[in-house]
Amino acid sequence: MLNVRTDEAMDIAIAELTADGRTKTEAVREALLHAYREKLLKQAKADADRVEADPDDRAEILAIQRYMGVA
Repeated sequence: MLNVRTDEAMDIAIAELTADGRTKTEAVREALLHAYREKLLKQAKADADRVEADPDDRAEILAIQRYMGVA
């Protein structure tokens, strides 16, 4: 069980997210999963940017791609 204190902005958001008949629980679960996916995507982007900026990593990736016949 999780208790959350909401403010006016959160109340408006919950009202909008439940306007289609979903329960508050369903809306909050969906919002949490969405936020988690966004965090994972942001981390993946940061990792990709880091690898792209590292010449050694880029060379290793190219070598693996050539070995696999995809480069």
